[in-house]
Amino acid sequence: MNKVNSLIKQQSLLLLFAIGFVLSITSSFIHANPLNGYVMEIQMTPATCLLDATKTKRRECLEGYALNIVGLYPETTTANCRTNSSAILPPIQAKVVASVMPNETARVNLWKNIGGCVLMTASQYFRYVINLADRLNIPIVMTRQESTHIQQNMLRTMFTKLNSGLPPQGIHFQCSSHRNVSYLTHIKICYNKNGKYRTCPETIETKCPKSFVIKGSY
Repeated sequence: MNKVNSLIKQQSLLLLFAIGFVLSITSSFIHANPLNGYVMEIQMTPATCLLDATKTKRRECLEGYALNIVGLYPETTTANCRTNSSAILPPIQAKVVASVMPNETARVNLWKNIGGCVLMTASQYFRYVINLADRLNIPIVMTRQESTHIQQNMLRTMFTKLNSGLPPQGIHFQCSSHRNVSYLTHIKICYNKNGKYRTCPETIETKCPKSFVIKGSY
């Protein structure tokens, strides 16, 4: 009986040691990779194709996309988020992802640069991107064929009315000028680590005048 009790005690100590070791590694990993939230960057495709001649032959430009997702970036203090894990997606998922992120090379490079900080596989990450994209309601003015001149505050209000919980400072706009016309080129939307809208950190700012042009798809 004493031998049995001794064996049980030894096994219990080994189990406690193993649990403690795993928790220690997990804790260290979490602290080494603090994730505060995400920033989704959306590209206004027609404006980008107009402003950057090197992109005119990309699929999104040739096929007349109104907008596309550049990436969902983890907000973290970790300096290096690179990963060597595979970015290959199952064929059906790849087709779905291509509807909002049409450039496969860009998707692979995105994953290689941020995959080490999102605590997901590539398949889980891109599924998460699609889920957030499906939830986001886009003002119709952003997908028209004709160009539209609009006030910045008006567009911000459209977004907050269409998306419950999105604070005014949870969305920021970026513009670039072409022939003295300011075009909306990118939109950034901020989420907490659970995928809820939140106010963006101070490092993210709107870089647009009070009014600008949303370029039409044609």
